[in-house]
Amino acid sequence: MNRMDYSIIIKAAWEGYDASKKINKIEDISAMVSTNRVFKITFDDDDIIIAKLSYFGKYEHFKEDHRIIHSLSNNLLYPFENFLAKSLLKNNRVYIHHYKHRKVDAWVVFYNPTRIFDRMPRRLEEDHIRKLGQQVGKFHKACSRIKNVLPKSSKTLRTDIYSLLHQLEINEKRFGTAMQVDFLKYHCETFLRNRSKYTMSAFEIIPVFIDWNIGNFSVDSNMNLYSRWDYDWFRMSYRILDFYFLSRVVSDIGDRTVFSYGINTLMEDRFILFLEEYHQVNPLTANEIRFLKEAYRFFILNYVIKDGKYFFNEQYAKKLQSEAFELYLPSVDRDFDAEKIIRTLNLK
Repeated sequence: MNRMDYSIIIKAAWEGYDASKKINKIEDISAMVSTNRVFKITFDDDDIIIAKLSYFGKYEHFKEDHRIIHSLSNNLLYPFENFLAKSLLKNNRVYIHHYKHRKVDAWVVFYNPTRIFDRMPRRLEEDHIRKLGQQVGKFHKACSRIKNVLPKSSKTLRTDIYSLLHQLEINEKRFGTAMQVDFLKYHCETFLRNRSKYTMSAFEIIPVFIDWNIGNFSVDSNMNLYSRWDYDWFRMSYRILDFYFLSRVVSDIGDRTVFSYGINTLMEDRFILFLEEYHQVNPLTANEIRFLKEAYRFFILNYVIKDGKYFFNEQYAKKLQSEAFELYLPSVDRDFDAEKIIRTLNLK
C-alpha cells in the first residue's frame, strides 16, 4: 500500500466524520516498526489531529478495544483522568472508519493530539525505577477500581492460543519446518496446561497496554505518569501482562533502537527493585509472580509468532521470529526463577 493510498483512506475517513472541515496536509509520523501507521493531519484553519490507520488483526477487535479505552479514559479518576489520549467521538461513540475497496481492508481512528511533558531517560537511574514502580502500581489500582463499568471484551489469552493452534494445523508451512511447528505446539500446550497451576480465577482482569516502551508514555517533572498513547496491544487481561515490557524499560541496557525480546530482563535486580516498589503500592501474590513466565511465553507465541508477520514490518518480523525459535522460547523454562523474586518480595 503506497502513500497515495494512505491519503485516500485518511481523507475518506475524515469525510465520514466532518466533511465541512477541510484537510490541508497529511504527514506520516509513524515509527516504522509496525505495519500500523500514524498521521498528523493539519486542517485549513490550522487545527491538528492524529489519525491511526491499521490493517492488522480484525476490525471488530480494533473497534471493541477503542470503545473500552474510551470508557476507561472517561472513567479514570485523578490523577489519571487526562492520562490517556482521547479518541474523537461522533454521536457520542468513538468514531472508527472501516475502509474497504477491492483488496484494501483498513480502519482509521482519530485522536486529539497528546500533551507530552518529559520522556524518561533511555537508561533509568534507581530513583526513576522506584518512582515508575510506584506510579504503575497506582495506575493499575485505578484501572482495577473501574473494571466493572467497562464494556466487555471478547479476547482472552486462551482464545488467542487456540487460534494459533488452529493456524498451526491448517497452515504449517507458514510457521516453518515440521519440527518448528511441533515446537510451537508444545509451547502452546504447555501454556494452556500451566494456566491451571496458578489459581488464575483469583487474578483480576483489568485494562492492560502491554507495550510500555518509553516512547509510548511521558512523565511530569516529578516522574509521575503524565500521558500515554499507542494502543496497539491493548486488551482486558491480567496486570502481569504489563510487566515484561516494564522490565525492559528498567533494564540495565536501557532503551534500544535495535531491540530483541529476551527473557533476561525479568530476572534483573533492577526489575526486582521495580516490583518491590510496585508491591508496596499494589500488593502482588506469589502465583502472579509465577505466572510471569507464562505471560512472557504468551507474548512470544501470540505477538511475535502468531501476529508478528502482520504487525511488525518485514525486517523486524523475520528477525524476531527467528530469535523466538533460537532464543526466546527455549529460555522460558530454563532462565526464569520465580522463587528468587518471591523470596525478595517476602511472598508465600
